[in-house]
This record gives sequence, structure tokens and C-alpha cells, in this order.
Amino acid sequence: MKRILEVKNLQVDLPTANGTLRAVRGIDLHVNKGEMLCIVGESGCGKSMTSMALMGLLPKRAAITAEAMQFDGMDLLSLSKKERNQVRGMRMSMIFQEPMTSLNPSYTLGNQLCEGIIKHKGLSREKAKERAVYLLERAGVPYPEKRLNQYPHQLSGGLRQRVIIAMALMCEPDLIIADEPTTALDVTIQAQILRLIRELQQEFGTAVIFITHDLGVVARIADRVAVMYAGQVVETASAEALFANPLHPYTQGLLNCIPIPGKTKPGSHLASIPGVVPSLIGEFKGCAFENRCSVSTSECRRRTPNLAIKPSSADHQVRCPEVSLSFQEAV
Repeated sequence: MKRILEVKNLQVDLPTANGTLRAVRGIDLHVNKGEMLCIVGESGCGKSMTSMALMGLLPKRAAITAEAMQFDGMDLLSLSKKERNQVRGMRMSMIFQEPMTSLNPSYTLGNQLCEGIIKHKGLSREKAKERAVYLLERAGVPYPEKRLNQYPHQLSGGLRQRVIIAMALMCEPDLIIADEPTTALDVTIQAQILRLIRELQQEFGTAVIFITHDLGVVARIADRVAVMYAGQVVETASAEALFANPLHPYTQGLLNCIPIPGKTKPGSHLASIPGVVPSLIGEFKGCAFENRCSVSTSECRRRTPNLAIKPSSADHQVRCPEVSLSFQEAV
């Protein structure tokens, strides 16, 4: 399967009053054409920073480095600002978390939907409107022609998010990054939006990076999963393999925290992961999860682990010295 995006050793540093914040610390990931990759992790682990780095939307003060950031054979880091804008507008697009701040309140929905495709593909306004109406209809927006003349404040949150999804598809991108697009919506609308994203992704053959902190969402829509902790990917695998056999203690802890219908007794205490995430300001040595891990050793404090490949599955990788050692013993 063709890889549409490949990232190696991505690092994002941000200056703060107390020192340099290592927000993203050496991430490796890839996305295949037409694949749904879910990046999951708790708040502050670097998920959104990773997505902003991929889209080229980081603030100027952020320092970004990578051994490779290839999008369909193009080196994203070497592109000029004009070239990056062209790629970002036509071949990569993003669905943001809050639809009200993603839409300009001063312009009609029709203007905002048509602007990108007119600029990047040179379509006439009439042809652009035809595509906008078609995608609004596919996104489940009722009376799509009428919506073109409306403003964002005239729509509900769920409808605004559907408009954002239609907007992301206007130029037929190869990759869409969805940064927690259902967080601001109620549970019923969340389920509808998730189903819609999955259906449209499969219909148009678009690769999607879906960022979330909800493992229930991951189980529902993911082809592959990358689990992030403290600025690093600590485990990556197919969704089926990850839920059937999680290897990293952090992944295991996350899954243990989920109540199971029929097994978790009403009123009983839910499991939790003890401790807190370490500060990522300044230099950091060893495993970031060591202070919260029940199987950590002195080796975990001394050595920063790399992603190790599970011998029985090249797609299942884990960043844990104890698990890596068990791989070697098994071999």
C-alpha cells in the first residue's frame, strides 16, 4: 500500500520562561493512502502539536526539526511558504476541534466553502457552488443550497462541524487531519459525525489522521493506532492488535480505565494510572512513564527507550525496555 505521509524523528521545541519545552520528542509515523490512523493520548501529550507541525501551522517561535517529513514524495520542510500554502490548501486539509472558531463569522458559508477551490483549482464560482452543494448534501446538511447564503451563527454546532467536513473535502485532498473534531459536540451528534467521517473517508479514498483522547472512538473508526505519551509515540499497531494485545504499560493502563458493560459493577471504583506526567522542560533522560509504571527498573531511568518491533508483527512497535527485552528472550 502506498504511503502518503512519512515522518521520522519529528521534534518540536517551544521557548518558555523556565526553559525549552520539548513538546514533541522524536516522533516516527506514517499514513498509507486511504487509511485511518488514530493518534490517541491524554491532554498535553503532543497530539495537536504534531498535527500543527504537519500542517505547517506552528507559531513562529516554535522550532521544528525532522530527519524526514515526506508527503507523497515531497519534503514538506524544504517547501517555500507559497508551495506549502498550495499543498495545504489543495492536497492536505484540517478539521479543527471547535467549528465556531474555524469559520469566519463575517462571511457566508458559500464564500468560505468556495474560496479554496476557486483559488487552487481555478473553478468558476458556479462550478464551485455546485461542488459545495454536493458535499454539503453528502455531509448530511439539509437544504444545502439555502445554507450557502447563511452565516456560521445561524447553524447549530453539529451542522457547523458538517460544513467544516465538507470544506475539508472541497479540493479532494489526499490527507485530512482531524484534531478532536467531536469534542465540542453532544454524544448523539458525536456518533453521527464519527460515522460521517468514516463513510466519507472510505467513499473518497482519503487518508485521515484522527486525533483523539477517547479509546471508544479509536475502537470504532481506526485502521491503525499510535499511542502518545509525553511527546513520544509509545506504541503503534493495527487497531485489532492494539486492543487484543496492548504491550506498553501506558496503553494497558488506559484500557484498564475503561468500564466494561456487564463486568464493571455499578458504584465500584474505576481503575486509574497513578502519578503525574513529568515536566518536559529542559533535557530529559530515561523513560517518561517510569515514575508511573509498575514494571519499571533502574534501566528505565538510565536509558531512553527506542521503538522496538514485535517479532511476530512488523506493524506492532512499542517503546519500553522491559517489553523489548522480552522480545529478545523470546527470539
